Amino acid sequence: MTKINFIACPECDLLLNPARPLLGEKVHCPRCGYLLQRPRKQSIERTFALSIAGFILIFPANLMPLIGIKMLGNSKDGTLWSGVISLFEEHMWGIAILVFLSSILFPLLNIILSLLISTSLFFNKPNRYLANWMRLLQHMDEWAMLEVYMLGMIVACVKLASTSELKFGFGLYAFVALLIITGMLASSLDKVLFWRYINQLKK
Repeated sequence: MTKINFIACPECDLLLNPARPLLGEKVHCPRCGYLLQRPRKQSIERTFALSIAGFILIFPANLMPLIGIKMLGNSKDGTLWSGVISLFEEHMWGIAILVFLSSILFPLLNIILSLLISTSLFFNKPNRYLANWMRLLQHMDEWAMLEVYMLGMIVACVKLASTSELKFGFGLYAFVALLIITGMLASSLDKVLFWRYINQLKK
């Protein structure tokens, strides 16, 4: 018995035969016009390079001072990790765990998974965990939220600017660069194309 696989349009749920567009081509839903696929050029190479850059940046972004605050003669530097520790010390367990997961753990896992997958595909090396890594990576997109933490820092800086002296540390520049890298990584990683190459490596 022949097994027929279909894909559903995310917009109108129309069942369609899977298409295999070439690089640069676009596939739209014939009923609603939704863009289904658009293979990105050099997706593997870009993802590989951006993953390495993100892996390098994530450590200074997490461990080096983001913002220094000087008020009434007292100064204190804050890091992303020390912010999580402070929330735990203030018994704000839920917020501390949420910040740790969305701003540290999940972005780190996202970058590591992207690096592992793109490395295997770039060097054409099969790995039995590739499919599992790819599934996990697709779920990570919903939880890695560096931009939310960045928005919180901007709001805090605006409120503190009138009452204290602020000094921006190297960790902040690394964090901004990491935010840009992760955004570029999300747009460069072509999930459909990656799955196609993963299935080819299995054969």
